[in-house]
Amino acid sequence: MSNITVAQCLQLAPELERISDSARLDIEIILCHILQKNRTWLFTWPDKKLDEAQQKIFNDFFLRRKNGEPVAHVIGQREFWSLSLAVNNSTLIPRPDTELLVEVTLELFAHDQPDQVRNCLDLGTGTGAIVLALASEKPRWQLLGVDKSAEAVALAEKNRGQLDFNHVTIHQSDWFTHIELRAFDVIVSNPPYIDPQDPHLEQGDVRFEPRSALIADNHGLADIDLIVHKSWNYLRSDGWLLVEHGYDQGEAVRKLLRARGFVAIETRRDLGGNERVSLGKKPQEST
Repeated sequence: MSNITVAQCLQLAPELERISDSARLDIEIILCHILQKNRTWLFTWPDKKLDEAQQKIFNDFFLRRKNGEPVAHVIGQREFWSLSLAVNNSTLIPRPDTELLVEVTLELFAHDQPDQVRNCLDLGTGTGAIVLALASEKPRWQLLGVDKSAEAVALAEKNRGQLDFNHVTIHQSDWFTHIELRAFDVIVSNPPYIDPQDPHLEQGDVRFEPRSALIADNHGLADIDLIVHKSWNYLRSDGWLLVEHGYDQGEAVRKLLRARGFVAIETRRDLGGNERVSLGKKPQEST
């Protein structure tokens, strides 16, 4: 049997449609990874044949995806904020919606001088996606990413090292437990916020991600409540807290921020029009 061509690989997309709403794109991403080419190359050279080693890898990757394994886990990486990040099943796969958290954070400090130094804390850093995306835009900032999972810390540190971001530090900490008390300019977090009873936990990519990074008690609000409460002592006056949350949690998170004393509270919507990131500012201390 002759080796399969790029076009023939792409023609297998219907076999993935049961488990993926982006079947053809899934195959394109797998092929780009195996062939070390971009998608334009695939369209330009559809008759190119995979060699035996490449075809063997493709067959393996295709079967894993067909069995429901996320593409990011299959190829071991995911792009976030134009950064190529290593991923594995120890933490969440970075998602496009989370880029909103990065966008809003950068917007808050858009009028800084180019040499302005800021201190940033990323709670529950996972792959390091948020803290590394911010670091790519702010070379003068000092950034700390923490996670309670040793495996996630190792993964984030691997990504930090590959990007050579020496102004980023990765530590192990269960939220604030092992963070030295200091005043941050901004604290960001994409914490677990899914209700443990949510039926979506049995669907799609989340089946392959650790539940500890997904679910929280109190209808998904327990960790957000803790972060809102304790971050107050780690923020300077006029410092900002930004939290990603579920599409239906905006009102509840705004209520938590108000109760703790934050001001300038607002919620931003993601590309799908859902409330996704809420933020608040610690006010100046009265004299």
